[in-house]
Amino acid sequence: MQIYLPIAEVSVNAFLLLGLGGMVGILSGMFGVGGGFLMTPLLFFIGIPPAVAVATEANQIVASSFSGVLAHFRRRTVDLKMGTILLTGGLIGAALGVVLFNYLKSLGQVDLLVKLCYVVFLGVIGGLMFIESLNAIRKSRKPGGAPPKRRQRGWIHAMPLKMRFRTSGLYISVIPPMVVGLLVGVLSAIMGVGGGFIMVPAMIYLLGMPTKVVVGTSLFQIIFVTAFTTMLHATTNYTVDVVLAVLLLVGGVIGAQIGTVIGGKMKAEQLRILLAGLVLAVCGKLALDLLLMPSELYSLGAAGGH
Repeated sequence: MQIYLPIAEVSVNAFLLLGLGGMVGILSGMFGVGGGFLMTPLLFFIGIPPAVAVATEANQIVASSFSGVLAHFRRRTVDLKMGTILLTGGLIGAALGVVLFNYLKSLGQVDLLVKLCYVVFLGVIGGLMFIESLNAIRKSRKPGGAPPKRRQRGWIHAMPLKMRFRTSGLYISVIPPMVVGLLVGVLSAIMGVGGGFIMVPAMIYLLGMPTKVVVGTSLFQIIFVTAFTTMLHATTNYTVDVVLAVLLLVGGVIGAQIGTVIGGKMKAEQLRILLAGLVLAVCGKLALDLLLMPSELYSLGAAGGH
């Protein structure tokens, strides 16, 4: 069943898009990632122009994250105070990111930048998470080996402007969460990701938050930042494809509910190693696409457009 996407100017199979949305929704519920870091490259692979993929994917992230957050609210695993601070940084970052995106689009370099950003970030984060999870699994398998403690007092605890976060059981400065939020906001605008794949590791390893709370809080922040990003892209770039967004949404919302159930049944270390494997696989495919010669060396497009 082929369907024509007006903004992306390509025809794709509707069931393929529903399936992709569902698959990414499941991941969203399991790992607390918006799923954009997987979905956006998958959209590149099926022939959607990067500028359209980035702006439209932000829509789908809002829906699957919202669906995931509802499930986490029911379990009381969302730290609203921490979420609000991350959010403040995120909104500022998103506005900066869209300005940068528009500037690069006017230079005609946006597609390359988006793909390069993906390869670098996915490679680094996937690698680090994979090594860390392997070590954690090894330690917990040793006789008498408890799962590793993650809370360490470091430079984060020495910073001023401290606040108490009851749900996370933390008493830390508001500066690190603000900075994490800001970075994630910029990436959300340029890469069309919710930023969960950066936010979740940062919340666990930098801020020392318990894994149970991290997922819900990350999704809470992602909803607002990506909604804001989508709005900015739609009003400044006109690259949001509604037909594509709706198909991805339907799949995503259903998938997120299934994912939350699966995630609740697995160990934290297993979840992390699975996520790391996925991240590395997508990174490898993208890197290959950038290095190998494309089948069509020239593509036609309007001047200054895609």
